[in-house]
Amino acid sequence: MPALPPLIAVVGPVEPALLTAWVSHYRGLGIERFHLAFHFTEHVDPDRRHQVQDGCRELGIVPDVVSVGAWHEHTNPRLRDALRECAGAGWHLLADSDELHAYPAPLAEVITAAEVSGTGTVGGLMLDRVTADGFLTGWSPEQGLDAAYPLGGFLTHRLLRGDPRKIVLAHSDVPVASGNHRSEGHRPANRPPVVVHHFKWRDGVREDVERRAEHSADGTWKTASPARLAEARRLLEHLQRHDGRIAVDSPRLDFRPVSLTAVPDWWEAQATPLVATWQPPTPAPGQTEVGSMTSSPSS
Repeated sequence: MPALPPLIAVVGPVEPALLTAWVSHYRGLGIERFHLAFHFTEHVDPDRRHQVQDGCRELGIVPDVVSVGAWHEHTNPRLRDALRECAGAGWHLLADSDELHAYPAPLAEVITAAEVSGTGTVGGLMLDRVTADGFLTGWSPEQGLDAAYPLGGFLTHRLLRGDPRKIVLAHSDVPVASGNHRSEGHRPANRPPVVVHHFKWRDGVREDVERRAEHSADGTWKTASPARLAEARRLLEHLQRHDGRIAVDSPRLDFRPVSLTAVPDWWEAQATPLVATWQPPTPAPGQTEVGSMTSSPSS
């Protein structure tokens, strides 16, 4: 059996409780090595920076890199690739600090199957987790992420029209695109995709998205494509229409009860064709992704 991979991640100013839950989840999967980079934008209070770094060290993990500055589109992949270089040869597990992977088999077996496939990758698909009422609220360690955000759906795909695909495991000689969404020439062969429980939609995310939209629009944060700004604006428009909440009762968004402990019985039927056929959105004639929100069906 192959050795279990190190985990590679670029981490922002998340709450220490989330970092603890995240590390605990992956240690439960057998991960022992963590190569982390912390990146903080200038607005983050120094006390918050120290708080999350201290929380990391209390978990027995010393970050490889700590940086401060604008969050350009190239910031994350540059830091991530430096971490991959430090991690050395072999397989790497790639997970953002709000992503908890649920694998269909022990990691060593998943990697063995990927080696047989010859792709050098294992693919996943984001299952966005939200509160029962759709409000962007916080959580407590006593409650746990699973109970605080009990509903799951394809919010990234159906509302934001963003790329929901993820490369969750990649061999060290396989390059991975920004956001870990794809690997050119190394399309994952595993079906269905690994469930990537995406716990982004928490307290504070609206302010983060507003900041992303503002700085992407004025060029303070550099981006190579209009997607980042367009996705941020879609979310903000949706929240405005629904009094600050995600419309969990929308038939189009189709949120359902899910859990970290079980793969949904509908996952294979819905996730497999989605990950196989996903394409970036094409603006309708007369619309633009940059200057204004591209219209979409009400939800």
